[in-house]
This record gives sequence, C-alpha cells and structure tokens, in this order.
Amino acid sequence: MKRRGFLGGAAIGGAAAAAASSFPAPAIAQGNTQWRMVTTWPKNYPGQGTAAERFAKTIGEATDGRLTIQVYGAGELVPAFESFDAVQSGAAEAMHATPYYWQGKSKAMNFFSTVPYGMTTAELTAWTKYGGGQELWDELYDGFGLKGWHGGSTGVQMGGWFNKEINSLADIQGLKMRIPGLGGEMMRRLGATVVNLPAGEIFPALQAGAVDATEWVGPFNDLALGVYKVTKFYYWPGVHEPGTEVEITVSKEAFDELPADVQKIFELVTQAEETLLTAEFNARNGDALSTLINEHNVKFRKFPDDVLEGFGKASGEVIAEMRDTGDEMTKKIVDSFLEHRRKLMNWSNYGEFAYMQARALPFDYAS
Repeated sequence: MKRRGFLGGAAIGGAAAAAASSFPAPAIAQGNTQWRMVTTWPKNYPGQGTAAERFAKTIGEATDGRLTIQVYGAGELVPAFESFDAVQSGAAEAMHATPYYWQGKSKAMNFFSTVPYGMTTAELTAWTKYGGGQELWDELYDGFGLKGWHGGSTGVQMGGWFNKEINSLADIQGLKMRIPGLGGEMMRRLGATVVNLPAGEIFPALQAGAVDATEWVGPFNDLALGVYKVTKFYYWPGVHEPGTEVEITVSKEAFDELPADVQKIFELVTQAEETLLTAEFNARNGDALSTLINEHNVKFRKFPDDVLEGFGKASGEVIAEMRDTGDEMTKKIVDSFLEHRRKLMNWSNYGEFAYMQARALPFDYAS
C-alpha cells in the first residue's frame, strides 16, 4: 500500500513504521482478503476488546470469508497509541479505538469521541446520523486517508478514581491524573497535572504512585481493570465523558479495494456493533457497581455542586478557545456540535431528563 504523510508533515510512529515493513501485505487469494485490525485495548479486554473480536468474527461470517480480520491487542503489533499511525502507514488496515486519542493530530477529533458537558450517547448519535456529524468526521479523516464509523458507546462515564476526597476545586490543584481528551484539558485548566495512558498502564501507574487519580470508563470496565485494589474513592458523575464512542476506522485505500457488496456489509456490521456494545455497557454497569461497593468496599462519592460547576466553566472555556482560535475545519465542527447540542438539549430536558425525574419520585411500583 502507498504510505501517506501526516498533515503538517509529522513523522510516522517508529513502531508503526517497523510493523509496516516487517509484516506482509494483506492476503488476497481467489477474491478473499485478510486485514489486520490494531486496537488500543488489551487483548480480549471485557467490552471494547471483546467487541473488536466479535466485529471481526461477524465480518468473516457475513462475507462468507471474503473478508477476514485478524485482531491485535494493544502492543501485539504496535503500541496502543500508535494505532492511528499504523493504519495510516499501511501496517494495518483497520483499528478499534476512540478518536480523542488522536487529538495531537487535530483537536477536532474529540468531538467524535466525547466532549465535557457535551452530548449524551443518544444525542451524539442523532448529530452524527442526522445532523451532519458523520459528514464532518468523514471530511476530517479524509485528510489522513482514513474513514471511521462509530462502533458503540460506553454511555455516561464515572468521574474517576482518586486517592483522596474531592471537596472543592482546590483539591484538583496539583493532582496528577490520567485523563485523556478535552476532559484532560478541563482538568489541566483547573490546576491538575494531566497524563494519558492506555488501559494496560493505568493500574501499575496508580500502584506505583505515578498518578494520584484516574478516570477510565465506568463500573463494568473499571471492575475488570482492578483499580479498586489501589484506590477507593470513586466519584460520579463523569461530566467529562457523557457518552464516549468507540471508533471502527479503516484505511480508505484498503476499503476502496473491497468489492461494493463487502463494503456495504462492513458498514452494516459497524451499525450492528454500535448497538451491541452500547447495550452491553448499559446491561453490565449496574451489577458491576454493586460489586464494587458491596464486595470491594469502594467509597462511592458525588462531586460537590461547586466542583461540577467549576468543571463546566473550565470545559466551556476550552471549547470556546478551540472555536475561536482553531483552524477552519475545527471551527466548522465545533459550530455544528454546539448548534446541535442546543437543539438536542431542548428536547432531552422535556423527554429523557423529565422522565427520569418522574420515575425517581417516591411512589410504589409493582412491589
């Protein structure tokens, strides 16, 4: 495959470049094609890792073997955070990740993962599919020779794990926290020292004291990661990630070489996987939270209102700065996102939110 340079002339990651030269091109025999999919998750990690395997299995079955995909966990072919480079360079044809990991290439990528105080999963899906969001994402990724689809959402996340109580915004200052994306920019603005680590490096960093706090996802994923073994204060709500989307992203060049019917099958399977992974998180979070609290004695805390307001103010400043100082592509994406956030919030307040409030009223229900 042809190698493409990054926008702005940035270099290909070393491991990705090595992989491109060390691994054979995808096999093509009698109309059958084999792809490599790199991921940012540990191999078979519950949720995202198993979703990547399920997606690959479904593609193979749905195409009767005409397209098969070998899935590589983080570090098996390239390091987690070189997945984007690997697909762009030709070391892999696809990745299973989330776009905010690539904000070093464009801050606008955050808007296709999640944004602090942004849209819920349902709202983000509405924008992506009916508000022009997918077209903007296509335009952004086209500059890198890639094409992405959403492959499932973790839903609203938890606020994170802390080695001390958070009683005021002053407790954020000087905190060393693992938190990616614009959530990290929000915390940095409030005085935290922010680092980004892939899933496999979070536990040892906490255990060694390299970080004081981390956000990961929510109870289902957090229980699997085992962070409760080294820190006990578990905060909610996760306003920094109200509906984080997984991406299934491919090399456009490799995708365009597939037969038209295989391309269509690929797109339809991404849509099915989007529903399945989102449902899995919704199905498993409740039981996992009970396990964390009742069996592992996690100290479950809600952020104070003044802290939540401080998070909101800081994240609003970050997004306004992106809109006002970013390049034209970023401005276009931010403007569209904010426009649809306003529209969708108006309905959500009278729909989902109002219903949730009514359901929480103290009446007897089939007890």
